[in-house]
Formats: sequence, C-alpha cells, structure tokens
Amino acid sequence: MKQRHFPMALRSAFLALALWMPLAHAEDLAIHGSNTIGATLAPMLVEGFLDRQGNDPVTTRSNGQENEKVLTGQQSGTRVRALVAAHGSSTGFKALNNGTANIWASSRPAKPGEVSQMAGRANLNDLDSEHVIAIDGLAVLVHPSNPVDQLSIETLGRIFAGQIRNWSEVGGDNQTIHLYARDDRSGTWDTFKSLVLGKAYPLAPSAKRYESNDQLSDDVSQDPSGIGFAGLASVRNSKVLAISDGDAPALKPNQLTVASEDYPLARRLFMYTPGNATTPLAASFIDFVLGEEGQAIVSRSGFISQNPIAVKPELDHSTPQTFRRLTENYRRLTVNFRFSEGRTRLDNKARRDLHRVSDFMSSNDRTADDLMLIGFADQQSNELRAQMISELRALSVRKALSDLGMGDIAYTGYGHYMPVGMAGGDSGQQRNGRVEVWIRSR
Repeated sequence: MKQRHFPMALRSAFLALALWMPLAHAEDLAIHGSNTIGATLAPMLVEGFLDRQGNDPVTTRSNGQENEKVLTGQQSGTRVRALVAAHGSSTGFKALNNGTANIWASSRPAKPGEVSQMAGRANLNDLDSEHVIAIDGLAVLVHPSNPVDQLSIETLGRIFAGQIRNWSEVGGDNQTIHLYARDDRSGTWDTFKSLVLGKAYPLAPSAKRYESNDQLSDDVSQDPSGIGFAGLASVRNSKVLAISDGDAPALKPNQLTVASEDYPLARRLFMYTPGNATTPLAASFIDFVLGEEGQAIVSRSGFISQNPIAVKPELDHSTPQTFRRLTENYRRLTVNFRFSEGRTRLDNKARRDLHRVSDFMSSNDRTADDLMLIGFADQQSNELRAQMISELRALSVRKALSDLGMGDIAYTGYGHYMPVGMAGGDSGQQRNGRVEVWIRSR
C-alpha cells in the first residue's frame, strides 16, 4: 500500500492543534498552580461551589501525589470530580497552556512571555481571562521572641542577599540570621523577588527553600534566628513584622492595609482561564469565586476578601491635619481603585470593584451623598500637575459609579502627598496612584 505524505505545514498545524486539545483525564475541573492558593483556598472554594450545587456531601481525598487534592461532589445533578494541584504558579501556566488545566491559579500576574505564548488562543490580560480572586499580604516572619518589630524593604533585601548577617545590625540580638525562602516555582518567590530583591539583591545561597508556605512558617517559628516570608494565611505561630517602603510609614498586613493594597508587600491572587475556550463548569466556578459567597470563603480561609467593609483607619502621626479634617466624619472602605494604562483607565480588578461598591451601598441603604472619593497621584515634577492627575483619577471613578446608577458623588484630589510607596519605580508608582473610597459615619 502506498504511504501518504502530508506537507510539513499541514503536519505542523495538526501538531499545534493536538498540543492545545485537553488531554484525557478523569477530572471535570482541573486547577493547577500556586501553592499559596492551592494549599487551602482553592479546595475551600471548590468545596463551597460543589456544596451549593448538590445534596450529597463533598468529599476530599489525596490522589497519592504531594500537594494534590481531588474533590468530588455534584453540579446540576451530575457527579463532578475536581483536581487541585498546587506545585507553583509557573506549573499552572504550563498546564493551562498545554490544555491539562481548566484554570491556572497564580500568586503573581501573568508574565509578558506567558501572555505572548497564549496570544493565539486567549488574551490573559483581558477581563474574560484574568480574575483577581483575593488579596494577600506577603508576611515577613520571624520567631516570636525576636525583638525586631519592623524593617524597610531595602533592609529586607540586604538581609536576604546576605549583606546583613547578624540580627544585632538591625536592632536585634547578637545572633546569626538564618534565611527561609520559597522555591523557584513559587509565585510567592516571584513576588518577593520582584518587590524586595529586584535586580540589586541576589538571594544568598544559604537560604533554605520550601515548596510549602506552612512548612516554611512552622520552621521559622521554631528558629530564634530565622526570618522568612509566606502568604498571609500561613503566619501560624510566627511573628509578623511591619514593613516600610521609602518615606512611607511602616505597615503591618491587616484587613485594611492589604485589601487597599497600601501594604508594601500586598499582592493579588489570580485565577486565569483561556478566554472563549473556558468550559461552562470553569466559568460557573469563577463566577462563584468572584461573587459575595465566594469572597466570604476567601475571608474564612485567612486571605483578604474583596467584599468591601467600612473601617475607621488608624492614621499615622505624619498624616496632615487637612486630611484629618477632611475625613473626620467618615470611615474608609477596604477598596482602592487603581489603574492599568495611562492615568485614568481602571484595571480589571477596579472594574469589578465598581459593582462591589455599588452592591455595598445598596445592601446598606446608602446613597451617593454618603460617599467621598479621594484621588492620589504618583510623584510628579510639580504640585499643580499632581493635583490635576489626582482629581482626574477621582473623577474617572465617579463617572464609572455614576454609570452604574449611583448618582453624583463628592470627589477631590490630594495630589502626590501621603504616598504609600516609593516615588519612582513601578511598584511604588502603581500603589501611590489610587482613589480611596470613604463613607460617611452614622
């Protein structure tokens, strides 16, 4: 029989299609990626989702692989198996890219190279693919007996680079510093490397590396000379340090500082889906996670929910009297509006937060008259320009809320004063450029 030969271009096309087709597996929903998300949060979210759908109890078991769980329940009367594999954010992208995952759980944003690899099938930067599911504070951990209470980001970088080797150099006891860090596959490591080490500080070779946040925290809590970092939900028995960024006040991670992303080491936790190729089950799960019920589970897991609450902040001694007078009859919502491109384009999280603020106002029987928006600018060359930018940002949020039927909301700009991060540098500028939401006290 004569053998048929296919043109090289056609064979390449078949190969590309085969690589994208989901591989056969027993799971109806497969979530791969971050250990920060997959250790506790993702299983809790899957359990809550399946528990809402069926009458039978949801079961959770190991599949024999470390850091993997299989949950079984019902959805619309049909038995559903869900796999949560928590081996690091980079592994989740690979699984989404090759079709073995429906959802990529990541404790960092998608990298440009990852966005490029998926570009022919989905835009990971689009609202349909990028989903902020929770806010986490990267907690800097020490032994409970350590007398040090706060560090600057620069000092933290020097410690983890091995340039500062004894606690006595930063106000502690005369003890050699022992370093604990997450492994290279971890989004937690990527975040720490980006926000703390940057290009200036390589990690010291002496650092012990971990796949698990919880195990790292447990080991630090038993080592009086130790220092490490982990997700906020994994503090356990360790002591948490306050962290300062430049001239901004040192902050500890808490409900307000993390939810508003004012805390210097706050970070977003993501789930990514492949755009139009997202399965109906995965899309339904994401809707549940982003909704009020899913966000309540986020809060119970130890992470910070995106459901807004009103709190009375503890203002730092450096807070200007003008700002104190402006906000003295208000409480602050645990949400900041931030921007992606340019100076007034709301990012994906902010676009969803608009609806969360609107729902909060409706459920608490509040009106537009109760709200005040305060815009802030990153450092500018002159005060007038900063004032203009801060007002434009507040105005853009006011208009977006008005489009949702909230009416006219009071707004003002506070220029480039009261920074929460370093002026200059991407992370500092992104955090300083914000709109705070304040609600009148009752």
